[in-house]
Amino acid sequence: MKRTVLLMGMSLGFLYCSSSCTKHEEVKEEKVKFLVTSPLQKDTTITKEYVSQIHSIQHIEVRALEKGYLQKIFVDEGQQVHEGQIMFQIMPLLYQAELKKAEAEAKFVDIEYKNTKKLADGNVVSPNELALSQAKLEKAKAEVALAQTHLGFTTIRAPFSGIMDHFQARLGSLLDEGDLLTTLSDNSKMWVYYNVPEAEYLAYKGQTQSSSPMQVQLRMANNEVFPYPGVVQTIEADFNNETGNIAFRATFPNPKGLLRNGETGSVLMTVPLRNAIIIPQKATFEVLEKKFVYVVDDKKKVHQREVTVAAEMPELYIVSGGLKASDKIMLEGIRKVKDGDKIDFKYEDPKQVIPHLQAYSE
Repeated sequence: MKRTVLLMGMSLGFLYCSSSCTKHEEVKEEKVKFLVTSPLQKDTTITKEYVSQIHSIQHIEVRALEKGYLQKIFVDEGQQVHEGQIMFQIMPLLYQAELKKAEAEAKFVDIEYKNTKKLADGNVVSPNELALSQAKLEKAKAEVALAQTHLGFTTIRAPFSGIMDHFQARLGSLLDEGDLLTTLSDNSKMWVYYNVPEAEYLAYKGQTQSSSPMQVQLRMANNEVFPYPGVVQTIEADFNNETGNIAFRATFPNPKGLLRNGETGSVLMTVPLRNAIIIPQKATFEVLEKKFVYVVDDKKKVHQREVTVAAEMPELYIVSGGLKASDKIMLEGIRKVKDGDKIDFKYEDPKQVIPHLQAYSE
């Protein structure tokens, strides 16, 4: 009997303890404080990325200037050539013969002119006849110069230092005037073209009115940043009416020849933002590809609000719509509440919150 009473007492004590512990945990849950902060409003800069096309500062087609057989090739595909270096030789026999013929005719006319001059000096022939003989001599000399030019066209030299592309004609090919032989690229500097929206163009012009040209970086196709910065030097005259963009051209030094004509990449351009609204990325959540935050009102109730993200930084968002600097937003625990819930919170100044986020820098 006593044993039964003792067991009943222990059971009641256990139930009471469990009940009080549960109540204690519930009270403890009710007193949980969520961390709340505000957007940070300040001037900052962001890095914009633009798809770009990379071109050599000089990139030309090397073509045959005369008709004939391709007799010699002095260079190889992919070779670095120097200004004035011989690249191709078109069979010159015909043009050599034409030059000899022109020189022989010039010599004959020169003798004829000298005889006529002696006669003119002795008043045997009129001055007009001497002038006619002199004109014939000048014409013969011009024919010699023309033949020399045609002969010179059979030897094709590099107009500037650069890198050869692949050959379009092989040794022994019969060439017509204007036939493509190869292309030549000067890669000492590279022109990188990219398109900028109108609003960002205006921000750029406002920044560079009283300062030196803007420096930009280039992210290559392998996702590495090119080690040499470029400078924005040229902006096209007109906007594209279909896209609302305008083309920029940045010049990059290429001392090691890493960049080649026709490559692609992304230009990284620093864009200033005035009075930007900055919030931590972890304060947001996504619904149907839209970004939202929980805003806390004066009655400590949370309300779901959509925000417009203008730019993304490491751990941060630049917000262009949906928030004011005076708003309070939940920083942590956003998965534990729903719209309309009343919360107990602890407010922390954004100037204290944001610098502690990873990768934030002033």
